Amino acid sequence: MSRKYDLSPVLRDVSLRLFSGERLALTGPSGSGKTTLLNCLGGIDRPDSGSVLIGGEDLTRIDGEELAMLRRRKIGNVFQFFHLLPTLSVRENVEFPLLLLGVAPAQRRERAGSLLERVKMGHRAEALPSRLSGGEMQRCAIARALVHSPRVILADEPTGNLDSVNSANILELLQELSGEMETALVLVTHSEEAARICQREVRMRDGVLEEVRG
Repeated sequence: MSRKYDLSPVLRDVSLRLFSGERLALTGPSGSGKTTLLNCLGGIDRPDSGSVLIGGEDLTRIDGEELAMLRRRKIGNVFQFFHLLPTLSVRENVEFPLLLLGVAPAQRRERAGSLLERVKMGHRAEALPSRLSGGEMQRCAIARALVHSPRVILADEPTGNLDSVNSANILELLQELSGEMETALVLVTHSEEAARICQREVRMRDGVLEEVRG
């Protein structure tokens, strides 16, 4: 795929293939195109040329409600600054993707409760995000990203706002849960420690991908 902004190339003939359960680290300097690539993979942005296929469906050929539904079903997101809804409890935040998909309340609660126990946040299920530490907020965000069993998780610097201990715990969770649920993971990071949990690493430089390992 390729993408330009104001006639300046940001992505140059990028080609990438990811399998179920595979973890890919996307590294490179600031301004190299990492965020643009992640946005294209997530259907937030659209390449000028090329396709983005997730589970056989092409994000570049649909729009509107159809694109929104595909993103809700097949993509999970984890952000550096968590992006939890401040007026909802931990459990409600985790349930939210299922609510958007029309899942029945009992199933939502059961699925969210199971994942919160898995990320060691069951005891904080009724707390508001303002009462959580940074590490707890990211655990909640990971549960929310996985609750609808997406095909891929897009994680943008998920440990960039955490200390070393919480960073290590979050990386361990991402590694374990993506493998157990056979969910592909694209991890944008500047951290060597974060990149090491991935089987493959690609570096972006001036809009071009270079295979580093894997």
